[in-house]
Amino acid sequence: MEALVEIKNLSKKYKDAPRPAVNNVSITIEKGCVFGLLGPNGAGKTTLISMLCGLFSPNEGIITINRKTHQSNSRECKQMIGVVPQEIALYSKLTAWENLMFLGHMYGIKTAELKERITKNLSILGLEENTHQKISTYSGGMKRRVNLIAGLLHNPQLLILDEPTVGVDVQSKQAIIEYLKNLNTELGMTILYTSHHLEEAEDFCSHIAIIDDGKLITQGKTKQLISENDCKSIEEVYLKITGSKFRDK
Repeated sequence: MEALVEIKNLSKKYKDAPRPAVNNVSITIEKGCVFGLLGPNGAGKTTLISMLCGLFSPNEGIITINRKTHQSNSRECKQMIGVVPQEIALYSKLTAWENLMFLGHMYGIKTAELKERITKNLSILGLEENTHQKISTYSGGMKRRVNLIAGLLHNPQLLILDEPTVGVDVQSKQAIIEYLKNLNTELGMTILYTSHHLEEAEDFCSHIAIIDDGKLITQGKTKQLISENDCKSIEEVYLKITGSKFRDK
């Protein structure tokens, strides 16, 4: 398989920090895969994703996205990426339609095409009847679904999802995951997914990397990692590798 993202010997240390947030990490994400990036709180996931998006520059190493780098082709790299953050990145006083039209125009999508994409995605995710309601009236699950649409309006090659189903009910979670699976299988969209829902990660991700304390601990195909570690699930693999020490202090 051809690589979409290549991360080589990546390191990042913040000023006055006692140790690197990301320490010599190398990861390859193949085109068309669903790649899970797992790790405890403070493992370095957010810093790694921020560098992947071009928000931070690494101290060492390089990130290549479809053979381009942020150093030489920052605009092109950012256009290839869609980000769905854990925080709801929507204007609460605007409707779903108004939010998505505003964001779509910022991406430079033509009005007719944008309206078609918005209508289609709202319908698929069960929000057609709520199109013109203010976001402030939406439930948590509804906000998550609009947040998802906002990150993929421009049809990115790489969709980055940070805890996309956190705090939502079972129905919304199922709708979001099924929608993402369709994007991957039907459009071939490459997905980078982070979550603490390990059972969900096992079901959703074809490949997984686990990082801890800024370092890459293991990576590979999901089923292969389970087999190689003589475990029954990714949760067992995760606990075996990272230990059972509390990380949420």
